Amino acid sequence: MDDINACRIDDFGPLSLVRPQSVPQIGDIVRRAAAEGQAIYPVGGRTLLHIGLPPARPGVAVDLRGLVQVLDYPARDMTVTVQAGITVAQLQALLATENQRLPIDVPNAEQATLGGVLATNVSGPRRFGFGTLRDYVIGIRIINDQGQEVKAGGRVVKNVAGYDLCKLHIGALGTLGIISQVTLKLRPLPECTSLVTFGCETAALDHLLDQLHATRTRPVCLDLLNRAVASELRMDLPETPWVIVVGFEDNNAAVSWQVRQLFQELAHEDIQGLEARAGSASEPLWRSLVEHTASGRRLTFKANLLPHAVSSFCRQAEELSASMRLHAHAGSGIVYGHLDSDLTLPRVAAMLKELTEAAVRAEGNLLLPRCPVEWKRELPLWGHERGDLWLMRQVKDKLDPQNLFNPGRFLVGT
Repeated sequence: MDDINACRIDDFGPLSLVRPQSVPQIGDIVRRAAAEGQAIYPVGGRTLLHIGLPPARPGVAVDLRGLVQVLDYPARDMTVTVQAGITVAQLQALLATENQRLPIDVPNAEQATLGGVLATNVSGPRRFGFGTLRDYVIGIRIINDQGQEVKAGGRVVKNVAGYDLCKLHIGALGTLGIISQVTLKLRPLPECTSLVTFGCETAALDHLLDQLHATRTRPVCLDLLNRAVASELRMDLPETPWVIVVGFEDNNAAVSWQVRQLFQELAHEDIQGLEARAGSASEPLWRSLVEHTASGRRLTFKANLLPHAVSSFCRQAEELSASMRLHAHAGSGIVYGHLDSDLTLPRVAAMLKELTEAAVRAEGNLLLPRCPVEWKRELPLWGHERGDLWLMRQVKDKLDPQNLFNPGRFLVGT
């Protein structure tokens, strides 16, 4: 366990830990670290600290959970400006008082900070209907390598001035600066929610997913679970090789019509256990779908590919290991695979090579968010190189020429 004044990232450290309570304090910390040749490692709730390579050099961990101010909340404009250390659960509770929300699914929301989920670009089941964080950030402030707070975007939705630097920092793993403040556009809370679940055999999977992509309804969630995951959730799901979950959120009339319509479309299909869970009855399953992708397995991969390839990719992955747990956001082309068994490094490397090749053929890639620390230098954490590494290095060199922020954790050799 980390000391109260220290922090470890993977097997690196302990790093001295500081807890600034204001933006000027962060600026002082950055300038002091730069002068002393120390690196800066931003941390928040530490729910996703396992993502990325180990740190490349000594430095200081900067705990941002002291930055929790709500700076502006004009509810009528459906925007909010907050500091990046606020937890996602705190933010959602605030927005709920005005019947609003940020429609992004975040595991461990009570711990995860807004800055942390932005740095890792977290998304979940509702990505299919509502998009990702990049669709909701309209303004951002960053502490740069000079300890200065710089801004991009603004506090209004119709803001098109200059380069869209907001998106550059989302998913950058904190390597381009410290996110200090964010302005988000919001959505109203839905009047009604419902989840439709059913099971199927492997032979029917391709056809069913194709039919759901062509449905007259407008799902916000289209998830696929293999038997291992469906059993693990303990939600009375069908005991079939595959379980499909279709989610709807809207007003009462719209959700009711869509559920009835989907039942009609599936009436003559070869499925089992067709069921709809509405309102509060759907909440436990929604939460399970959100939390499961962050379950602490020994190894987790995340594939992104064209949605039509999800079925074939999942079948191929399941054949590689009897312990494979697969959870796909099938509508978005995202597949999570979890392994717990005592696999050897050569066996894992061979499996990942085969699955990465399959993902690349489907115009995607495969990343490795979690694996044993001692394997991180041996496995392709960031998947197949796409030919844009030179551009990413140039961006890093321009925005962080001293290689101050999270050195080595994202781009190898920096």
